[in-house]
Amino acid sequence: MNNLSTRWRKSELVWIILIAILTAISSEIKVAPFNGENFRFGLGSIMFLLLILIRPPYALIRAGIVTGLTVVLFRIMNDVAFNLFDFTESLKQNAPAFIYYFIFSSGFRIFGVKKYQDKPLRLGIYATLLEIIGNSAEHIIRAFLIAETNIDLFDLGLLSAVALLRSFFVVGLYSSVVISEQHKRLEEKLTVDSGLYVETLYLQKSMNHIEKITASSYDLYRKLKDIEQRELSVKALHIAQEIHEVKKDAQRIFSGLSNMTLQKTNDVYFLSNLLDFVTTANTKYSELLGKQIVFHVKVSTDFETNQQIPLLAMLNNLVANAVEAIDDVGEITIEVFDIEKKTCFKVSDSGKGISKEDLDFIFEPGFTTKYNKQGVAATGIGLSHVREIVQMLEGDISVRNFESGLIFRIEIPTKNIRKRVE
Repeated sequence: MNNLSTRWRKSELVWIILIAILTAISSEIKVAPFNGENFRFGLGSIMFLLLILIRPPYALIRAGIVTGLTVVLFRIMNDVAFNLFDFTESLKQNAPAFIYYFIFSSGFRIFGVKKYQDKPLRLGIYATLLEIIGNSAEHIIRAFLIAETNIDLFDLGLLSAVALLRSFFVVGLYSSVVISEQHKRLEEKLTVDSGLYVETLYLQKSMNHIEKITASSYDLYRKLKDIEQRELSVKALHIAQEIHEVKKDAQRIFSGLSNMTLQKTNDVYFLSNLLDFVTTANTKYSELLGKQIVFHVKVSTDFETNQQIPLLAMLNNLVANAVEAIDDVGEITIEVFDIEKKTCFKVSDSGKGISKEDLDFIFEPGFTTKYNKQGVAATGIGLSHVREIVQMLEGDISVRNFESGLIFRIEIPTKNIRKRVE
């Protein structure tokens, strides 16, 4: 435990030093668009904000202090090395820069701006306000230390405009890169959870069969015992006991999978998010199979759902089946709309379809029309699980052929999948 704590502290210290050095170097890349040298705008503040957003230091104020001191020291060394100012004059010129990083990091820490990292607009506003305050304090102190330096309302206006542009530039860059990566990881996690959810349903069905077999074995034991078939009755009891042990193992696995797939989360999912996940995953799946498939998504209703895992498992199964049903080139259309107090999902494809006789058996466990290259049939559990999910949500599912391919239509009471506002 102590070793972990020591490594963490070292990692934190290295990160703070890295922030300070990169910020100091970036601060020397300057733009002076306004009234002379006193209004130099470097990339230091941009670099500092970007780095503390990417990996916020735990000791944020300390990071601001170290960065401010490093920037000041770096600038003094540069001035003295190139004979721009003597040490005293350089200190007057550059010391006020410290106050900017101190105020900015302190404001970031005190107001808890880190919690708005997934809210770009609010984050940009807070960052702009902190930069305006920090820059204003820096220039006021510089004006106090250097008599010939003046700052007026026009200069403050320009400073505020630059703060606005700089802050939203950084927040936009951060959002487009970092948050998109978080979204990708979230998508992958939800896809895995939906796969586990389907396996959990399959395991639950197996447990029901195990329960029935256990009861039958025990009933057989009692009957054999009644007719004094001792040897056979003992074997029947032993079978019942062994099956019961298998059931307990299955229950432990089921409990673990259920906790993984049904755990509470603060993540917000809308129906449109789930459709994005499904189309992204199945676009990759179709490319893996060497198929050219165009996906069409039509959403006329959208709301936050608390049933994201079963809905994703349901839609992903249907769309993956549609991908497999298309030979080489085709289209898949996913529609979501309201009908009375129900939410309707339609998935249609331009695949081969199936015979009218097989439509009656399509949701039965074990039914399949898909075979691999060796002629081995698929497991045929996908659509049976889709029906179970729909029934669990108190909905209805139907399927029919159309010009080419199949249309699956699912209607679920909206109240069963819409997250209630508390």
